[in-house]
Parts: sequence; structure tokens; C-alpha cells
Amino acid sequence: MQIDLKTLAIEPLRPAYDHLVKRFGNKPATRYQEASYDLQAEEQLHYRPTWDPAHALYDKSWSKIVMQDWQALKDPRQYYYSTYTLARAKQQDTAEANFQFVSNYGLFAAMPEALRTTARQLLVPLRHAAWGSNLNNTFICGYGYGAPFTQPCIYQAMDQLGIAQYLSRIGLLLGDTEALDEAKQDWMSGEAWQALRRYTEDCMVVRDPVEVFVAQNVAMDGLLYPLVYERVIDDAWSLQGGSSLALLTQFMSEWHAETRTWVDAVLKVMAAESDANRQQLDAWLQHWGTRAAAALLPVLSIALPEGAPGGNADAAMTEYRAAFQARMAKLGLNA
Repeated sequence: MQIDLKTLAIEPLRPAYDHLVKRFGNKPATRYQEASYDLQAEEQLHYRPTWDPAHALYDKSWSKIVMQDWQALKDPRQYYYSTYTLARAKQQDTAEANFQFVSNYGLFAAMPEALRTTARQLLVPLRHAAWGSNLNNTFICGYGYGAPFTQPCIYQAMDQLGIAQYLSRIGLLLGDTEALDEAKQDWMSGEAWQALRRYTEDCMVVRDPVEVFVAQNVAMDGLLYPLVYERVIDDAWSLQGGSSLALLTQFMSEWHAETRTWVDAVLKVMAAESDANRQQLDAWLQHWGTRAAAALLPVLSIALPEGAPGGNADAAMTEYRAAFQARMAKLGLNA
């Protein structure tokens, strides 16, 4: 007996959901598109917030930035929950292996004592700045408009929580729980940290979600991460016997390079929308960029004092602020 097998192609009645077909055309949608576009609640919100009846529960007027379509703020990484968690799980495995390697081989014991002290003074208090960023990005997610914009902000918030935990673990390796207690006291009352603490807390009372985005994710992170994790740890400290610190902060360096692509994409689309948007973004960048540089300078001086090999904090700040301004110029903005 002979059996002939034939294949039958069944064409779906619809290649995608109607709202995605309307936006992207009559073709299959990606998982990112399904998990991101046109999810913003716009109707039947039932009541206005009792704490601010002048606004709707989800209101575009929270921000001075005006977009014809808030869905245009696409994340070039195309992160939705599944792809985000898979990417971070791989990075978590790498970070755990790095911590295990440093611990097993006692690499911190071989580090010069002076460098251990400086690292303890600089890195551990930064966990409080990371926690502040977690709160600020949670606010953006809560009051921003459009899932393509707000969804990456909650991922940013959780990443900052993870960074705070990594810095806490480094503090435990450098000085056990005493290092964490000292770092809290430095953050609360240390002279070098008060400008940064005030900056972080001032961001918490700004009500415009896009302004918070600029202040935290653009201005502050755009200077803090290159200066601390690139200029100080990867360059200065690695030459002084602190290569194990570069290993333990590998996630922070890679994370900033990745998230910068998303931040820049958001700014570029907003600025291109209108001259009014561009002018408003310029004003925020100049205000918060100046404050961020002033807040980070005394912190940076902990690791790069006068006479430090390779340049002091002032020289490093001048160099990296110029690089930040050039980065913004490529997006059509004046920082």
C-alpha cells in the first residue's frame, strides 16, 4: 500500500491584531509590537485622581513635551518582559561568576589597602544614588504616557535596584556591614555627597515625567557612569592594582552602553517632533547637566584628587562633559 503525504498551508484570517495592522500594515507583528503598542489606557478611566483632579489618571499634559504620537518612542533594544528578563538573566550569571572568582581567589586581599579604602568611600555610597534612580524611573513609568516610553522605564528602575545590590555586595567584600553603615552616614552627612543627594531628592519632587527622564537617565547617568565606571575604575584603578573592581562592575559598564541607545533614541524622536520640544529639552539639559556636573565633582575628587596620576577630577569632568555635549549634539540638542 502506498501513502502520499501532502502539505497544506493554512493562511490565517488576520496576520495581526487590528490595532497593529492599522499602525504597521497588514503583516505579522513582532512580539515586541504586540507587547508595547497601543496599550495605553485612554478611555473609561471613571474618575480623576483625588490628589490632583485637574489631571486625568493617565494624562499627556503631565509633561511640557508634546507628541503627536507617544507610541513613536520606540525602544531600539525591543525589550518586552520576556526578552528583558532573558538578557538580564545571562548578565546575572556572568556577574555571579565574577563575584565567585574574586571571592575564591582572594583578589581583594591583593589590592593595596589605600585603594580598598578609596573604593569603599566612592562606590558603596553610590548604592543610595542607584536607589534614588529606581524611585525616579518608577515615577516616570507611573506618570509617563505610552507603553513604548514607560515600559523601558520600569526596566530601568529594576536595573538600578540590581546595581544598588551589586554595590552593596562590593561593600560587604570591602568591609562587611560596617562599610554599608559608613556609606549611609556619608550619604546622609558627608560633605562630598550632599550635592548629589540633593540632586537625587530634587528629582523626586519634579512632576513632569520627561523632565525627570532628562534629569536622571540623561544628565546624571550620562556623566556618572562614564566617569566612575570608565574613567575611575577601568582606567585609573586598574593601573593601581584594582582590576578586580573592574570585574565586579562589569555589569554597570555594559548596562550603561546598552541603555544609552534607548535614551538617545527617545531624545532624538522627541526633539525632532517640534522646535518647542527641542527648546524645552535644551533648557532641561543645560539646567540639569550643569547641576549634575557640580554634584559629581566632589564625589569624583574622592578617587581623583589633585595630583592624581592621569589627571584630577576637574580635568576628567571637563573631558567627559565635552563628550556628553557632543553626544547630545548628534541628537540635535544643545547641552
